[in-house]
Amino acid sequence: MKFWLISILIFSGVVILPSYAEPVMNDTGFTIQPYVTGICCSPTTMAFEGNDILVLSKVSGEVHLFRNGVLQDKPVLQENVTSTGEQGMLGITTVGNKVYLYFTASDKMGGHALGKRVYSYDWNGQQLVNKTLVKDLPQTQTYHNGGAMVTSKNGSVYLVVGDAGRFGKLQNHPTGEPDDTSVIFRLVPSGPYYAIGIRNSFGLAIDPVTGNLWDTENGPDWGDEVNLVPPGFNSGWDVVAGPANATQIAMMPNYPGYTYHDPQFSWEKTVAPTGISFTSPQGFGKYKDSVFVGDCNNGNVYRFQLNQNRDGFVFNSPDLAAYKEVKRGHSMKEIVFATGFGCISDVVTGPDGMLYITSLTDGTIYRIVPQNSIEEIFWGTNLYIAIAAIVIAIIVTYVVRRKKYINKVNV
Repeated sequence: MKFWLISILIFSGVVILPSYAEPVMNDTGFTIQPYVTGICCSPTTMAFEGNDILVLSKVSGEVHLFRNGVLQDKPVLQENVTSTGEQGMLGITTVGNKVYLYFTASDKMGGHALGKRVYSYDWNGQQLVNKTLVKDLPQTQTYHNGGAMVTSKNGSVYLVVGDAGRFGKLQNHPTGEPDDTSVIFRLVPSGPYYAIGIRNSFGLAIDPVTGNLWDTENGPDWGDEVNLVPPGFNSGWDVVAGPANATQIAMMPNYPGYTYHDPQFSWEKTVAPTGISFTSPQGFGKYKDSVFVGDCNNGNVYRFQLNQNRDGFVFNSPDLAAYKEVKRGHSMKEIVFATGFGCISDVVTGPDGMLYITSLTDGTIYRIVPQNSIEEIFWGTNLYIAIAAIVIAIIVTYVVRRKKYINKVNV
């Protein structure tokens, strides 16, 4: 079965998925916490606005607010969307108090798709207001609409969209005029296509150290990818998925201004990679220079160790080091950081440096924290809170008794 047929089942309003166990860490130095639970209608992506979290619901067109440890009852915004297949409320990013949303607009909730659109809003602390159209993308389909958004270190806003079933120059065919499919846009400030030749993607991230853009990409029945995306990047679709051979490179029509690059990592067997995130410059426990990627097919979170130049990965496994790819039948043990999250739709590093995992199937945002983190010690478990309370009680009792003793002596 082609991956887009599988993903229509995964990302549709009626979800048909295998059941998953509770999430499990492969590194026992970390703990998984259910951080935001009970999120309605298939949460896709999230963004921090200060200490608040804004969460998108694919099916309902709602933006939910998580504040002070509580998922608020009322959404801060609801838009009319159509959510058939991979359509719906899909992407979010922020620049200061400005919030950008990407969704499949409809004339009514669940109605006919008017097109894929990006709007900006102002966040006033309670609601998203001052809706302004940024980009209108008329080519839409029930599949391959992409949706990930990200903001660069200098405040530029990027959006990735898939091929929407189109086959033209932007998909490395000799004919077919560009129609805003299979590309990464720089939306703000606007510019030419940043990248082309992308089949579909649910993940964009900025390296906080270098400022480089990275993505995840979905192959058909093979060739899922993690890419370093320089300006003028050609990912190679529809000629190639995964690493290319010389024959495939020769087949590309060489769209002017764009150059093909092999992925930094790929899976020969489809895993459906989605969200991608870097650890903060301060690190994430012992994983200071790492990239984390989620997948939808297995519920895995993968960890990749960056090389010294931060333009690729290093591996201990001879097979992974030789091919930069998981071949069929080869082990993924080295890179599987955690598992059992159902269909992961987003991976984000929060302002606290912790890793946040959005599960579309569980309606939950999980947080992964190091066991020895300050937050884990003082707030993460009832045991430590109880110990702290006992210590305080002992100190208070001692002080009171000491004071009574001194008063008695003075008398």
